[in-house]
Amino acid sequence: MSRQRWTAGAFLAPVLVYLIAFYAYPLYRNLDLSLRHYTVRSFVRGDAPFSGLDNYRTVFADPAFGPALLHTMVFTLVSIAFQFAAGLALAVFFAQNFTLSATLRALFLVPWLLPLIVSASTWSWMLNSDSGVVNFLLRSVGAEPVNWLTSPDWALTSVIIANVWIGIPFNLVLLYSGLQAIPGEVHEAAAIDGANGWQRFWRVTFPLLRPVSAITLLLGLVYTLKVFDIIWIMTRGGPTDASSTLATWSYRLSFGNLLPEFGPGAAVGNLLIIIALFFGLIYIRRQRRG
Repeated sequence: MSRQRWTAGAFLAPVLVYLIAFYAYPLYRNLDLSLRHYTVRSFVRGDAPFSGLDNYRTVFADPAFGPALLHTMVFTLVSIAFQFAAGLALAVFFAQNFTLSATLRALFLVPWLLPLIVSASTWSWMLNSDSGVVNFLLRSVGAEPVNWLTSPDWALTSVIIANVWIGIPFNLVLLYSGLQAIPGEVHEAAAIDGANGWQRFWRVTFPLLRPVSAITLLLGLVYTLKVFDIIWIMTRGGPTDASSTLATWSYRLSFGNLLPEFGPGAAVGNLLIIIALFFGLIYIRRQRRG
């Protein structure tokens, strides 16, 4: 028995070391940062005084907190809704297994495989007010061009469009796998009972797809909450903070100002973790009920 325990411990040790080094310790350091008053000097020397919840009070009292939270919610919910809807539609489409379906499905993975800096830079070029291909197409049909990245009314919409495009393949892969796991006999039985295609989808396919849909939405929510690079490359959270989210605001507080505020920046990061944990616990509770 002792030998089995030693063997099990040997296999678990690398996982534990990885979790401690790359998850537990960074979380502890971020929590410590948010509870102390750090300056550049104290950050280097490590002698920052304990400040309790002062950094959190500073964050909540900041006028930028409300818009950043609102933009984060809008960016996350709208992105997830469109990504999931498009991914589900494509998954159902490719589940028909027609000619070239595998090839086309592989092509849809390209946005997911590209580095985010490449995707964000490409969308920045496409949405450029003067030389972008989108405004060129608008002019060609007689429509007014739009200042996608420089207008406060359109900046958030622009980064949402880019994020939806990048996230569709992820939803497609997971939902397509879920569809493949549904027995064909279930659809055949529904068809024999007189259900048409739309009824079979809503009353058979979609209910059986709920477990996969739930984890897809949860992973999409956690990923979208922390999106930083797409927004920062395309708009830097501007103009006038019109596309600023908690992730970009946290970075700007910690590294984007002449006088970095590491404590408030870490506090904003912890708020993102709390939001993600909240939805994760909701998912776990619903799975246990199910």
